[in-house]
Amino acid sequence: MTGQIAIGAATLLLAACATAPAPAPQPPADSPPQHGATPGHRCDPVNIQQFVGQQKSDAVEQNMLRVSGASTVRWVPPNTAITMEFRYDRLTVYLDSRGVIDRISCS
Repeated sequence: MTGQIAIGAATLLLAACATAPAPAPQPPADSPPQHGATPGHRCDPVNIQQFVGQQKSDAVEQNMLRVSGASTVRWVPPNTAITMEFRYDRLTVYLDSRGVIDRISCS
């Protein structure tokens, strides 16, 4: 019994000496937000379908960004795997084999 008490006491003493893990480092206050949190940008899907059927181009991309309010466009060629993470400030534009916009979504 005395041995068990000694082991229990030693365990408590060691636990008392342990320090709490350091907190995860935080990004500087002026660093850009992570994971789709671009301030002032939120993709609005209301008027983006007007671009379906158009050829991929820089001008079309700029117009889609302006109309949707998104901050970025993810172009998806045919048979391409994409990540499933959601970003509320991004347009995802699916292309056919000729580079024509097949479908568009806010994601």
